[in-house]
Amino acid sequence: MLQQGIIKHIQTYQKGYFPTDNVIMMNVEFGMANQFSIDLSVNTKRGQRQKVQEGWLPHKAPIGYLNNKHNLPDLQPIYKDEERFFIIKKLWQILLKEHCSIEKIKKIADDIGLRNSSGKKLARSSYYELFKNPFYYGSFTWQGIVYEGKHEPMITKKEYDLAQAIIAGKNKPKGKDREFAFRGVLRCGECGAMITAEYKTKKQKNGNIHHYTYYRCTKRINPKCTQKTIREEKLEKQIVDVLDNITIPQEFHNWAIKYLKEEHEEEQESRNKIIISYQKALKACTNKIDTLFNMRLNEEIEAEEYSYQKNKLKEEKSKYEELLNDTNNRVFTWIDEAEKLLEFAEKAKERFENGDLKTKGKILSLLGSNLLLKNKVLSIKLNPVFEMLKKVAPEVRDLHLRLEPQKSIDNKGYVDSLNTEYKNWGMI
Repeated sequence: MLQQGIIKHIQTYQKGYFPTDNVIMMNVEFGMANQFSIDLSVNTKRGQRQKVQEGWLPHKAPIGYLNNKHNLPDLQPIYKDEERFFIIKKLWQILLKEHCSIEKIKKIADDIGLRNSSGKKLARSSYYELFKNPFYYGSFTWQGIVYEGKHEPMITKKEYDLAQAIIAGKNKPKGKDREFAFRGVLRCGECGAMITAEYKTKKQKNGNIHHYTYYRCTKRINPKCTQKTIREEKLEKQIVDVLDNITIPQEFHNWAIKYLKEEHEEEQESRNKIIISYQKALKACTNKIDTLFNMRLNEEIEAEEYSYQKNKLKEEKSKYEELLNDTNNRVFTWIDEAEKLLEFAEKAKERFENGDLKTKGKILSLLGSNLLLKNKVLSIKLNPVFEMLKKVAPEVRDLHLRLEPQKSIDNKGYVDSLNTEYKNWGMI
């Protein structure tokens, strides 16, 4: 874009780039910057894994604790925040003793004067996160896995489990809770509160009984929210319309996966060359370590020089081992994800129409984010893949119908026609 004059000037901290600059030097500098970014990412992830293995949370500690940012020798990597630790502990004790609501806990904390590191009051959602965080009983979650931490716990595991029951309301006797498909999935488009559901029974004068499910705003954020209720049937009709827009024929699904696998096979050869290159580099690094060790045995180098060189080679060896693992782990991941998305697009509408309440709620949540309901109209920020399918699915279905008679006569001709049409659309 810079060469074409679309971008007139790029200014970095050290220098500026113009369309008339030396292209070779510019590409070298950009390449060095990109490689630095890649190496930094690899080293950061390695450092995080090492921290986790040692029992320390590899990012910012939750409120009540502080990170030892300057690696002070008399402090642990994560230590108690003397200003907030005992306030948070007091809030845990109040919750466990009085079985009170999160709203009451927030009011107490605000009155006490609890503030975050920015000097602001904690939002209500922050208290839910706080009381659900295993960090406070001595563990922590990293990439979906719970690890045992070495920091000082604030409560016991038994107290933590009791707190979860209190928050969930399981410690209070209540009637049978009715299941609703979309409760807890949608938000109000006017005030941002969650959408809840209620079941109503209406008895007519002639004795007929009708059951209805309505969805409405909880109005917890704004009690004056003006949004009205919507019948479940009307809400489901809108969801079916969305699913209908992304539905693809099975033949397109099969063709797309076949095409992706063919592309993957062509790419595999170049990936294998990269793996062989990493393996050679790893073997060379191992040989250097062995040679260095023999040199030290023969007293050809001093102990200090040996230690320095050995540590450098060990870091280099670890880097190649990690690159090999990362390359091998990525082999089939993207094809598996594509298969899941296409399979979802093919069958989601049918599963929604014939599924139970849990299935319907799951399908709606998988469509995308920002699930809002305003003026009885559902809006969804579709997953980018589904957004693309929404644009091409009508043409795909139309093509499928036009080629259907040919399919029954000649399957190869059907596939060839698909390839021709998709190339015309720029999909290949």
